[in-house]
This record gives sequence, structure tokens and C-alpha cells, in this order.
Amino acid sequence: MTDDILRMSGITKTFPGVRALQDVNLSVRRGEIHAICGENGAGKSTLMKVLSGVYPHGSYDGEISFEGEPCRFTGIADSERRGIVIIHQELALCPQLSIAENIFLGNERAERGLIDWNRTNHEAARLLARVGLRENPVTTVSDIGVGKQQLVEIAKALSKEVRLLILDEPTAALNDEDSAHLLDLLRGLRDEGITCVIISHKLNEVIAIADSITILRDGRTIETLDMRADAVTEDRIISGMVGRDLEHRFPPHEPNIGEEALRIEDWTVYSPSQRGRAVVSGAALTVHRGEIVGLAGLMGAGRTELAMSVFGRAYGTGISGRVYRDGRPVEIRNVRDAIRHGIAYATEDRKRYGLNLIEDIKRNVSAARLGKLARRGWLDENKEYQVAEEFRGSMNIKAPSVQSITGKLSGGNQQKVVLSKWIFTDADVLILDEPTRGIDVGAKYEIYSIINRLADEGRAVLVISSELPELIGLCDRIYAMSEGRITGEVARADATQERLMQYMTKGQEQKK
Repeated sequence: MTDDILRMSGITKTFPGVRALQDVNLSVRRGEIHAICGENGAGKSTLMKVLSGVYPHGSYDGEISFEGEPCRFTGIADSERRGIVIIHQELALCPQLSIAENIFLGNERAERGLIDWNRTNHEAARLLARVGLRENPVTTVSDIGVGKQQLVEIAKALSKEVRLLILDEPTAALNDEDSAHLLDLLRGLRDEGITCVIISHKLNEVIAIADSITILRDGRTIETLDMRADAVTEDRIISGMVGRDLEHRFPPHEPNIGEEALRIEDWTVYSPSQRGRAVVSGAALTVHRGEIVGLAGLMGAGRTELAMSVFGRAYGTGISGRVYRDGRPVEIRNVRDAIRHGIAYATEDRKRYGLNLIEDIKRNVSAARLGKLARRGWLDENKEYQVAEEFRGSMNIKAPSVQSITGKLSGGNQQKVVLSKWIFTDADVLILDEPTRGIDVGAKYEIYSIINRLADEGRAVLVISSELPELIGLCDRIYAMSEGRITGEVARADATQERLMQYMTKGQEQKK
């Protein structure tokens, strides 16, 4: 009698012109947390969509066995009836409905065609307590943060008597505290006998939580590692993912630092929603040409607010302070002024604010500086195409053509389009907010190489990142922020995670 709750054998899935999965095999033990790792495009999400019935039986080759019985799911409803529930990276909640309504949407607690609201809210409250979410069931989903929304999705899965829970990048958009809470919840569900399959790029979290890890590469199964028996390290996983050993996570780089490009002095920004609350207080920093400077801080430290306010006052009210470009004071009243002065800001949320996902690559590349492509007020589409093709080549954007829809690209390739857009504006000060968020390890290396190249071209680069190893490995200097203030500055040679964390928690520890 096998202890496997799930077996997928010889799974092959083909889309027009692309073979996404080739003879993939996956076995998951009952009551374990099983991680699936691989670069973007490796086939992870496609495999889970095959399992959950998003891609129905008949659209792929191979066999699926769940709890010892063959399964031929024709849709999500089929798999959910068997206790297989998938939570996608893009949460499928209705923001205008209450938490309780979302939990039981399509699975309503009703009698004689009428919803029993007392029962609905009572059962929702019980499920919320089970996942550790202290919210009233009648609270509207739009009024809670993304970390809490993720817990609502899990409560929704539990309402369907889930036996196999699939989570696709569940912590990608969460802060450290919410991520830790979610991982603890998954451990608790495992202890209750619920089997979990988790897709994640965060290898430290994978190692911390997984019992087994299956690695996919180019649509094929590479290996399955048993955390109880194998010596599993991040380097071991990365080697399987990319097909080569990575002696260094970061490309080697010798900086050639020049004159000062950007200086900010006594910069203060007030919250637009909470009157009188300063989110940035008296901040000062400099970035030189050819230099990569990091900005570290915990969630809520004010890093993004600082960056957006400098970028044409795109955030905040009551902004005061001074901005200098190449040693000269400049007045930046709006985003157009920022672009005119050679400052670019690549947002941390590229899908919502950085790209037009329903447009093609060329339109996204040209969007911030259409004037460069205009003749007498008319867009020169041939030139637009030529410019986009040049960026597709120089940035190694993996797409059939520049007419490919941007929303269909992997996270790494989308980020390359964002960078192309801002480079096209002729910006020589680039503020990159979480430039590798949601990007796999192989694509990260490419992004780091591009950032190094930008610095080598004489541009000044300011990188905001929540990953301290990334800042230490990439940046020449690092500033730390805490509660809206710059609390420390560290040279690359002196940077350690412990030292940065001391600066990042300055002020908070004094309150305890």
C-alpha cells in the first residue's frame, strides 16, 4: 500500500507552438508539504492547472491518480469535489463582497433556495479562527490587506473539505510577518493531515517548510529531494533549476564611480490619508554616476514613499526638502518634470502600475517618452517597432516578437520591459523598487547583470529591496531606513545582515 496521496505520471501538455510539459512525473506523500521549484516557464503552474482541472482531461497526455483512484477532471468543480483546491497567485476574491460571502461563494449555505446568513457568518467565523484571522465575517474584502486576503482564500479552501491544498506563490506579495504567519498555518494544516503543494521562488522558505521538493526545468522533472534524507541547500536547488552550478548569486562587478548625480536633503513627506503623519522625515542621501546604492528597511519604513515622492511627487502631501541633479538644485513638481530631469522610477508593482498588460511590448517600451518617436504630432510606428526590437535584443527579452502581449510574459521578462521603458526616456538616475520581486533565480541574475551594465554606462542606480542578501551582493553602498528616517549608511565592504538590521530597527527597539 503506497503512502502517496497523489501520483501524476507522464504528463505532457502542449500549447500552439510550445510544449509546456514533457513526460512530467510527480508523487506527493499523504500529509506532507511538497514544494515545486523551477524557473519561470519551467511548467510549475501549468502542472498544477492540469491537476486541478483548469486544463481538463483530454487536453493533455498522461495519468493522474488521487488517493489510489484514477482521475479525469473536466473542470475545477470536479477536482474540488475530490478535495483538491488550488489558490492561484492572483487571488480570486470579489473585493466588494464580505469575507463570509467570499468564503462560501459557489458553495452557499442555503435552505430552500435562500441563503442562511446566520449559518454563513457563524461558519465563516469558525473558519477564520482556524486560520488565525481576527476579522468580522461581514467585513468587506477590499478593506483588508493582501496578507489577510490570502488567509481568506485558505479559509475558503477549508470550507470545501480540502484534502490536497495547492498554493501558487502564496507569499510573493506578503511582508515578512504575514509570510511567517502563513507558513506557520501551513505547518498546522499539515499536522491536521492536510497535504499541501506549494510553488515558491523563495528558497529559504521552501527549505524551512517543505518535506519534499520536486524540481522542474524546461517542462521536465529533474529530481525530487527528500528533506529528511537528502542534504538540501539553496545552492543544490538552484543547480537543479538552472542546470548549472552557481558559484556566485551575483555577477562580478567592479564599480567606476564618478560625480554626484542625485542628492536629496532634508526630505519630508506627509501621508495623504492620515493628516499630520510624516512618513518620511528629514531624509538625505546621494547617488553618484556609476554607483549602485541600496535602500533597506522593514515594511512601513518609508522606502517606497521616499522614492515616489522624489519621482515627481507621485506620493504624499506637504512635501518639503531639496533635490539636486549633478550638483544643481532642481524643482520637480510632477512626473513630467522628473522625466525631463532624467529621473525614472520603476515601481514595485509592475503589473498594476508599471505596465499595460493588455498591450504589446513595443507600446510599453515607448509609453513614457512617445515624443521621441513623433513627427509633427504623429507617432512613427516603424521607428517604435525598431526601438522595441533593439531593446528586445539588448535586454534579452524572451518573446517571439515585440508585438507579443506583455501580460503573457514571465515576471523576469516583464521586468526587462519596465527597465527598457525607463532607459528609453534617457534617464540617468534610475530608482528601482523591488526589481526582482516574483522573479526566479536565473532571471534575477539577468536583472543584476542589467543593473551592473546601467551603472557601467554612467547611470546612477538606487535599488530598494526587502532582501538583504540582494542589497549586500549588488550594491556599492547601502542606506537603511526606519520609521521614515535614514538611520544608517554602510559601505559594501562593511555590510552584513546583522548590521543593516540594527539600523532598520532603530527607534523601534527604543519603544519596546
